[in-house]
Order: sequence, then structure tokens, then C-alpha cells
Amino acid sequence: MTVTDLVIESFKLIFPAYCANAMPVIAGGGFPLDFGRNFVDGRPIFGKNKTFRGFFAGLVIGTLIGFAESSFFGYHILSGLMLSLGALLGDLFGAFLKRRLQIPPGGLLPVVDQVDFVVGAILFSLPVLSATWSWELVLVALLVTPPIHMLTNFVAYKLKLKSNPW
Repeated sequence: MTVTDLVIESFKLIFPAYCANAMPVIAGGGFPLDFGRNFVDGRPIFGKNKTFRGFFAGLVIGTLIGFAESSFFGYHILSGLMLSLGALLGDLFGAFLKRRLQIPPGGLLPVVDQVDFVVGAILFSLPVLSATWSWELVLVALLVTPPIHMLTNFVAYKLKLKSNPW
């Protein structure tokens, strides 16, 4: 498989996770997932930017994209659900970590902000995509995601969908 083939296959495979991760920016808002509660350290669990509406919008859209992909590319029927759920939970883990480090909602934590959702997506999708993922595809997904993530966040910032460019 050529490098171009690896990039294309990796992008196809991880695309539901990208969609799930992007949807809260478009459809988010509302009641926070952590119910506005604090962790034992006195800081918010996830913060005000992680909401039920954003989480479930991401889960639905990513799952639907994955369902369409399973029809076209022969991926497991549950791949979209598992990729999306993993992406959203990976992002929540990143938010949890940022709150522990006293980084406010919307604040920047380089590397974690760019790959937390992809790591979650890959880990959660392994039960249904273990035969599809290879170490090369995982590596490519981890390498191509940060620049794609930074570019899409900058575009969302310019469109006034986000209050910061990261």
C-alpha cells in the first residue's frame, strides 16, 4: 500500500470520529454533561462546553456517517457507533485532564486537544475493526489528524462557530 493509499484509507476509516468530534461545535450548547458539578479537587469535571446536546448530536451524526460508510466500504455495521462514542469519550477525557491542569474550558492543551478524540475512537473501535486497523493506519491517523484538526478549528473560528482558533 502506498503512502497515498494509507492516508486515504485512514481518513475513510476515521471520518465518523471526525464528524462526531465536530458536531458539538455546530449543535452544542445547553445543559452540561457534568451537571455543573465539581470533581473532588474542586474544579469542574468537564466544564460548561461539554453538553448533552453536543454529545448526542456528535454520536448520532458520526454513527450515521459510519452506517453509510459500512454500506459503501464494507466496514462493520457498528464501526460508526464505536468510532463516534470513542471520539466523544476521548474528548471528554481530554477535557477532564485539562480541568485537572487548571486549563479553563476552551483553553489550549497542545497535542491532547488534537489527538484525544482519535485515540478514543481507535481504542473503542478495536472490538469491531481490529481486522481493519493496522499499525500503519493508526500511525497515519495520528499523524494527519493534528493539522486537519487545527485547520478545521481555524475555519470554525473564522465562521464564528468557536471563540478561539484552536
